[in-house]
Amino acid sequence: MSKLTAIYNFVSVRWIRKFSDREKLEKYQKKMVRKQLLYMKKHSPFYANIDVDDFASLPIMDKKSMMENFDKLNTHGLNRDEALSLAIESEKSRDFTPKYKGISVGLSSGTSGHRGLFVVSDKETMQWAGAVLAKLLPKGHILNHKVAFFLRADNNLYETINSPVLTFEFFDLLKPMEEHIARLKEFPVTILVAPPSVLKELAKEQEKGSLNISPEKIISVAEVLNEADERYIKKVFGKEIIHQVYQCTEGFLACTCECGKIHLNEDIVFIEKEYIGENRFVPVITDYRRSSQPIIRYRLNDVLRESKEKCECGNPSLVIEKIEGREDDIFIFSKDGKDVCVFADFISRCMVYVDDIREYRVEQISRDEIIIYIDRVDDKTKEDTIKEFKRLSEKMNFDMPRISFEAYVTTPGRKVKRVERRFEYEKN
Repeated sequence: MSKLTAIYNFVSVRWIRKFSDREKLEKYQKKMVRKQLLYMKKHSPFYANIDVDDFASLPIMDKKSMMENFDKLNTHGLNRDEALSLAIESEKSRDFTPKYKGISVGLSSGTSGHRGLFVVSDKETMQWAGAVLAKLLPKGHILNHKVAFFLRADNNLYETINSPVLTFEFFDLLKPMEEHIARLKEFPVTILVAPPSVLKELAKEQEKGSLNISPEKIISVAEVLNEADERYIKKVFGKEIIHQVYQCTEGFLACTCECGKIHLNEDIVFIEKEYIGENRFVPVITDYRRSSQPIIRYRLNDVLRESKEKCECGNPSLVIEKIEGREDDIFIFSKDGKDVCVFADFISRCMVYVDDIREYRVEQISRDEIIIYIDRVDDKTKEDTIKEFKRLSEKMNFDMPRISFEAYVTTPGRKVKRVERRFEYEKN
């Protein structure tokens, strides 16, 4: 695995691959998509017979179809069951170094709960590393960083790109927070990367005085960062911006610029927008450089809210106002026998408007029943919460659901979903 690949991609993304306007960006996208299709026509059995000049005719993929066609899609002759077996064993043993025919493999569950499989070559891994570092290392300061990475699963990437000028320290989310606090006290972190639920716990420790760190940059990953948590983390660590990375196993899709706006990484992936409401869309992505496991017209299950404003940073890539969560976590209520769809953001706001709630999770069990898990289960909090949902039901014209309350508990290593629908949606 050559660090030169990462360095080349770092330089390319950070300084060379810049676009002064939208027209130049779109011209580049068209060229890169066609180049990728030509490669896949030659190397992926699944795409052997495609018309590279008719992009719109290509099938839309998702996690299910990706798994079903894994053997024909990948370009290394990998067998799905063998790759899956290795990925599961790595998860169980917490040893992520073994490879399958020289290719790194891993499980993808995301927040959807559906098991998927991803594979990447050493070259792709280093290309990804270069791109991520190019976009995330602070402007004017790219050397001598100490990066604390809180993740569910490690891989050998971080150890590979460790150097005297860039050090990665992996913190396994399955291990106790007390252990992490002790290690952080000995690690002079300059860049802190963690899910918002972990950032919030670290902020609590910082606020209590049991932790004293001053990272130059804080980056939220893996979960949706809600406004209340963002405000709290900013306040405790004294930051104007909590940077966000929107990434999944299918690609490095978006990140926050130095002006605090989230931009799609349209120089890395081509993104089609499937609109599901005003300014809200589900992204369908095509990665320009994924060669082992092609990501072509891959439909994610996320809901993004776009902004019509241009960013003062000068990047012509689309600005995302908010990453709202998953499409299958849109709540479905009823009114006069008809479905009323309510985006997760509206549910979250009901909770944010209630005083003294720091931790919560809202689960919809059926069209007329929800369970709310909160860290303060007292009469006033329950009454105020019900009032907010009553107000929302009147505003959006749906029948008020039954609401029950339970104590909030955390599960180490599990992604936090603040808003979750627990039943399949079948249209009335």
